[in-house]
Amino acid sequence: MRERGLAGELVAEFAGTMILILFGCGVVAQVIGAGLGGHDSIAWAWGFGVMFGVYVAGRISGGHLNPAVSVALAMFSGFEWRKVLPYSLAQTAGAFVGALLVRWNYDTILQAVDPRHTTKTQIVFSTLPGNGTLPVDPVGAFRDQVIGTAILLFLILAVTDTFNLAPKANLMPFVVGLIVVAIGMAWGAAAGYAINPARDFGPRLASFLTGYGGAFVDQTGYPYFWVPIVAPILGGIMGAALYRVAIGRFLPAPQREPGRVEVEP
Repeated sequence: MRERGLAGELVAEFAGTMILILFGCGVVAQVIGAGLGGHDSIAWAWGFGVMFGVYVAGRISGGHLNPAVSVALAMFSGFEWRKVLPYSLAQTAGAFVGALLVRWNYDTILQAVDPRHTTKTQIVFSTLPGNGTLPVDPVGAFRDQVIGTAILLFLILAVTDTFNLAPKANLMPFVVGLIVVAIGMAWGAAAGYAINPARDFGPRLASFLTGYGGAFVDQTGYPYFWVPIVAPILGGIMGAALYRVAIGRFLPAPQREPGRVEVEP
């Protein structure tokens, strides 16, 4: 028997979130640094990163990969509150290590296109209002992150609810990945669709420790780092609550098959 206690769950969350960042930050580094691809490739690679990360961690930990998911599931789906902080720390650590690997691998390219380590390539690792160029203030970015993460959690609960039309077999990670692709394509302009505190803070810290002195502020100098932490958590709670109120409570309870007798083990 393999051990599958909390330690195993935390390792799985660490590994799954690291995979997410290797694909996510990696594709942005490729687009920004080498001009290979564009917004569509970014949206697809982030979605693939989520999908593969959930496939890595899902059987052991549930594959949250996101503190906003862990908090929302604790509030509305029976996830144990005592695991929320350890999961969040493991997710952030995985994102941090994944970002360090991307930073190391793309160092020469990033140095060539942005030797001063400005917001031009900071966007590879963490989000900025208006992606560092569009006229979006922190209030608008906060609103965007609340809405985007509410969409994410509303849909995650919808596709994982066994009383609803949940994907069959092992397709759930694939569908969750498609949700992230869709959010990136529709909600990526105002704040870079972090929708995940670990995904933003872990790489932000990694970039700060490797030469990006302005990593914790936005392009105007405002201390922006807290927005992609607080707003996704609030949005996740709101999205999960809305699903429970608007959809979950109306779903039919599971019915016993005619003639079937439940036998106690």
